[in-house]
Amino acid sequence: MSQGLVTVAYIIAGILFILSLAGLSKQETAKNGNVCGIIGMAIAIVATVLSVDLDLEAWIYILVAVVAGALIGTILARRVKMTEMPELIAALHSFVGLAAVLVGFNSFIEILTHEPVRDVHLNIELTEIYLGVLIGAITFTGSIVAFGKLHGMIKSKPLSYAFKGTINLILIVAAVVLMFLFIIDGGSQNALIYLSIMTAIALFMGWQMVMSIGGADMPVVISMLNSLSGWAAASAGFMLSNDLLIITGALVGSSGWILSYVMCKGMNRSFISVIAGGFGDSGASATASGEEGEHREISAEDVAEMLKESSSVVITPGYGMAVAQAQYPIAEMTKKLRDQGIEVRFAIHPVAGRLPGHMNVLLAEANVPYDIVLEMDEINEDFPATDTVLVIGANDTVNPSAQEDPNGPIGGMPVLEVWKARNVVVLKRSMGVGYAGVQNPLFFKENTSMCFGDAKATADAILKSI
Repeated sequence: MSQGLVTVAYIIAGILFILSLAGLSKQETAKNGNVCGIIGMAIAIVATVLSVDLDLEAWIYILVAVVAGALIGTILARRVKMTEMPELIAALHSFVGLAAVLVGFNSFIEILTHEPVRDVHLNIELTEIYLGVLIGAITFTGSIVAFGKLHGMIKSKPLSYAFKGTINLILIVAAVVLMFLFIIDGGSQNALIYLSIMTAIALFMGWQMVMSIGGADMPVVISMLNSLSGWAAASAGFMLSNDLLIITGALVGSSGWILSYVMCKGMNRSFISVIAGGFGDSGASATASGEEGEHREISAEDVAEMLKESSSVVITPGYGMAVAQAQYPIAEMTKKLRDQGIEVRFAIHPVAGRLPGHMNVLLAEANVPYDIVLEMDEINEDFPATDTVLVIGANDTVNPSAQEDPNGPIGGMPVLEVWKARNVVVLKRSMGVGYAGVQNPLFFKENTSMCFGDAKATADAILKSI
């Protein structure tokens, strides 16, 4: 394929990627966004392969890789549950990071074999390689740790030890010094040693960074790793002189960074404080060790009567709904209540679940109308005029201590003000604390009733009574 056709194909693929991101910004257009992304990636792969002259053996390797990757991807996509999407995404991010590291080492070894001429172009290329390997290594180990935490293989409690800040500063300074040494000795074997030492440091930094982040900040970590994987891909594009890879990586990196900012804002946290870790470290406070008063229990049948007697109902889902796969009976319950003339809406917190947009996807999967699924800022003012709020598997996102205790572990975090409704019913397995390790005073308020049990089984029982 001529270079002109390759450029045209890259432009078309780049436009499709932009349309994909635009489509994914809304539930109504998300499917079309996915289709645009699939077509764009197919064009990108074909154009990249056809842009270079390959012999038969190379074609065999490429075909085997493409078929194997497509097969593995198809199997994972069919088997993975929505509740397992966050850890799957973290695992996929690790592959991007590893690819950037391998491309970086390969590019440098190629430079060594061709006895490079020392000039400004070589210095630029060496800088690209160094930064690409650095970002890729951090992304690789950080994503693996994120996968382990989300999958329950690693405890969510943040890592803490003496002089951690000092050690991090030393490692950063060492990485900067090694970069200058690497560029100065770029044409020698010593540079390979510097690059290898930096890679080891970066792998440790990625591991420590995510290990130091508490469980409550994991949604931000996922979007942060998404951003890092994008920049790692962009750096690989610079090393391979592939314009489309640079564009794609920049799109993913910038969108991930924006999403991280939005998530931090939704938790009233600064991005630096998330990276520094520790959220949830003080969460196991006195309020987490025991209850704060008497709670009132209610049966599924009584919940059904309460809902039928209400004129307005707001349903607030959380990760517990995702785990129990309760979105289907909840969707059917919503339909029956609306058929009876009852106003039913959903209130979604920006960090509900363990993945941005997690609850929206689950509700869309159960065919809940898009127009009754509202974000926190859109519905918070309506709670005082709401008859009944049904909290399903949510905890930290409806915790009034975020407002009542400014100095507490989640003080200042924007939450859904469900306690302002006339009645609140919480569907929950037990009185256990949420992911942040903080007790929830909502459970002990006079207008709150607790309905214990599996969310799906309880929702089915409520639906049956309705």
